[in-house]
Amino acid sequence: MGAGRFIAAGIVAGAATAFARRKLDEKVAEGRLGGAATWTRTNHRGEPISLLEGPAVTVGLVAGAAVGGGNAPGATAFATAAAGAFGLVDDLAEDTSVRTKGLRGHLGALLEGRLTTGGLKVLGISGSALLASAVGTRRTGSAFGHLVDVGLNGALIGGTANLINLFDLRPGRALKAGAAASLPFMLGGAGATGAVLGAAAAAAPGDLGEQDMLGDGGANALGALVGSQIAFGTSRAVRWTALAGVVGLMLASEKISFSKVIAGNEWLNKIDMLGRRPVEPAPVVEPGPVSSGVRSTSASDPMGSPGA
Repeated sequence: MGAGRFIAAGIVAGAATAFARRKLDEKVAEGRLGGAATWTRTNHRGEPISLLEGPAVTVGLVAGAAVGGGNAPGATAFATAAAGAFGLVDDLAEDTSVRTKGLRGHLGALLEGRLTTGGLKVLGISGSALLASAVGTRRTGSAFGHLVDVGLNGALIGGTANLINLFDLRPGRALKAGAAASLPFMLGGAGATGAVLGAAAAAAPGDLGEQDMLGDGGANALGALVGSQIAFGTSRAVRWTALAGVVGLMLASEKISFSKVIAGNEWLNKIDMLGRRPVEPAPVVEPGPVSSGVRSTSASDPMGSPGA
């Protein structure tokens, strides 16, 4: 039964992701949905990249979660869809003039009475995760114990949604992180793992090829599905351990660059670069004759110090 759910969810998620992406491409090419400019961003190389992967992956994940079964397929699909929707709002409506970054920055803005799109996303994903938890968490003991479980599961879903988004800084990284986080919990939710792998397989060529990116919408949806898989399919001890890991990594991200940690570890870097374009070295400009009033910049002078 588990293998059947895994295969079915994977096929449906992959097919739905590819279909949704094709339809979105067609609509944007026709000038609908705001046109191409609405969905185009600049990646870490300074090249244009499309955000359409995000909503396409969200559709695939929701479809895969719905057919994958498990302990709470409806609650899982709802949490995934809601996280994707609130993330997409932040992608498309973010006010770039407001320099508010990170979870701490958005929460700080909320405490000051300012609602950023990131703050709206935090509130929306947290609220929808708690609602999904209230619907999907089975009562197995006292009323108080059930209330604790609802809060635990809601925090796990919302926290994992945010955590996976923190990895969406390089091609394919969030997809790999989501797959890696889902696989250990496959026994608790084979359908969820199938949905993650199916959607990731469909999205990987464009993501690794640096044509597409998940954005907040796709990454939040992916994280919410993985979080739901853990919340609704594992023991309380495993859930507390997982939540501690999620919170620890989120707190660490406020001080530590995940990209630097990954680049500094041989095996993590190999996994991170798997399927990606090679990192191009910074161009070296040979020093030439310097005339009066002209600045010379070379590889040994990265800041462009004025020539003597």
